[in-house]
Amino acid sequence: MEVTIKKTSGLCGEVAAPASKSYTQRMIIAAALSQGNSKVWSPLLSQDTQASLRAVTAFGAEVEFGEKDWVIQGAQSLRAPIEPVDCGESGATLRFMIPIAALAEGASTLLFRGSLMRRPVEPLLAALGELGVEAQVGKHEGLDAVFVEGGGIAGGKAFIAGDISSQFISGLMFACPLARAETEITLTKSLESKDYVEMTQAVLSKHAVIVEVSDDHIRIPGNQVYKAVDSRVPGDFSSAAFLLAASAIGRAQVTVNNLDYEGVQGDKAIFEVLKRMGVEGRVGLGRVEIQSRGGPLKAIDIDARNIPDLVPVIAVLACYAEGTSHIWGAKRLRLKESDRLQAIYVELGKMGAEIQLTQDGLNITGAPLHGAVIDAHNDHRIAMAACVAALGAEGETLIQQAECIRKSYPQFYLHLKQLGADIVGGKLDR
Repeated sequence: MEVTIKKTSGLCGEVAAPASKSYTQRMIIAAALSQGNSKVWSPLLSQDTQASLRAVTAFGAEVEFGEKDWVIQGAQSLRAPIEPVDCGESGATLRFMIPIAALAEGASTLLFRGSLMRRPVEPLLAALGELGVEAQVGKHEGLDAVFVEGGGIAGGKAFIAGDISSQFISGLMFACPLARAETEITLTKSLESKDYVEMTQAVLSKHAVIVEVSDDHIRIPGNQVYKAVDSRVPGDFSSAAFLLAASAIGRAQVTVNNLDYEGVQGDKAIFEVLKRMGVEGRVGLGRVEIQSRGGPLKAIDIDARNIPDLVPVIAVLACYAEGTSHIWGAKRLRLKESDRLQAIYVELGKMGAEIQLTQDGLNITGAPLHGAVIDAHNDHRIAMAACVAALGAEGETLIQQAECIRKSYPQFYLHLKQLGADIVGGKLDR
């Protein structure tokens, strides 16, 4: 699918941020491990959350779909699926489900439709090996696969680096409360994206599961019981960041509703980033308002270790700033759906951006942008970033593989169009 974006003089209006993908996936997993029925209100339906639903139902959970909620009946006892489990291109689903598969009786095969070279799992498998679990990477009918021997998790001590993927830590946090003994996880390198681990801890706490997290240790008592609870999924700052940034690069008066600034989401930092870059805004009850006069932004220096998902959109903002912005601490972006640092460098470069690629980040000097043909690299955040960049660029921009936004924000183009963006092509509401 392709979409074409033309320069837009200004955005105006109100839209609601989509439900959080990260919270939806975590609530699905916790509900599937609980005894009884849990209701998930206002969930996000996207390719990644569908992958999580497929996975938990394969292991014995049942899901009833309502108009505004999902009722998830936890698996009475986890069973290893007869058929391989398709995790799609959802790295979170794969990394959450590998430790859970270890709890089931029998052997499980988890398929991944991305590349395990780009979304590695070996550090997680090594940590599970220290806890008595056998698992290995291989191939199944041409797809990358992880083969997990079930039978339970013994517990004990495990070691894992905290700077590769916080999803490794969250996966262990979901499964190890059901281990036969206490688990102590030592982080051999400092934890990055700590807010996602705290998000997992918050969801587990609602289900009466205890996990103690400190700077370099995680302690998880064994033989715990997940309690069924009802939860509401909050709006997603990671996705809303693209709407807020789009509002900042031209004249705009935009309100994004369904955002709880007090919640546990690290990417709410986008509001502070915008303020530092000279954008006027206000946080209200369940909303964020942006007022932009359309002038150049201020350059910014920022450590992205705990906000890696914001790097693509911050890079776009830097293109519209006076001076040179420096982004560092983003080396993990090379292991996402694409090598995001390289993709940003190449695709924004096509539009005239002055970018220097560093080992762990980007140096960007503000410069006028022009339209171009953009390869989204099958990466939702690259597609959305290019779309935002195009709103202030001269001429037309064509985004190829534009449908990849369905991974996290299926209505992104539609919402921008509702705010006044000149976007044509594709099925904007799907």
